[in-house]
Amino acid sequence: MEAAYISALAALAGSTIGGCTSFATSWVTQRSQVKSQRLAAEREARADLFGRFLDEAARLFTDALQNERDDITGMMGIYALTNRIRLIATPEVTDAAEAVVRAILDAYRAPNIHMDQMRKDWIEKGIDPLRDFSKLCREELLTFA
Repeated sequence: MEAAYISALAALAGSTIGGCTSFATSWVTQRSQVKSQRLAAEREARADLFGRFLDEAARLFTDALQNERDDITGMMGIYALTNRIRLIATPEVTDAAEAVVRAILDAYRAPNIHMDQMRKDWIEKGIDPLRDFSKLCREELLTFA
């Protein structure tokens, strides 16, 4: 009779251990998948925000190089994007975004430039006011890979 109890307890213990192992494996796998999906969604959201900032900055730079303005209403879009970046990005990316905004404001205050001058001052010297921001964004996005 004792042998029957021992066999029954061994079978019950084996089933319990097997069930717990199966549950733990499923739980860890599910948790890992959820984390991967969350990171991918976060990366996509940041990439979209950074891209919109770059598009707006390029548009404003083009306007600033061709026009001198005192009206700041056109700058509100990029200020909003900068503050959205501040909510989710690293301080380095935020600082780079703020530097881009300052450069745009400086370009609006500076005299208009022509294509020859842009070629001489920007292209030949490799000046790109958006380069530092985009490099930092790329580095940040790679942390989500």
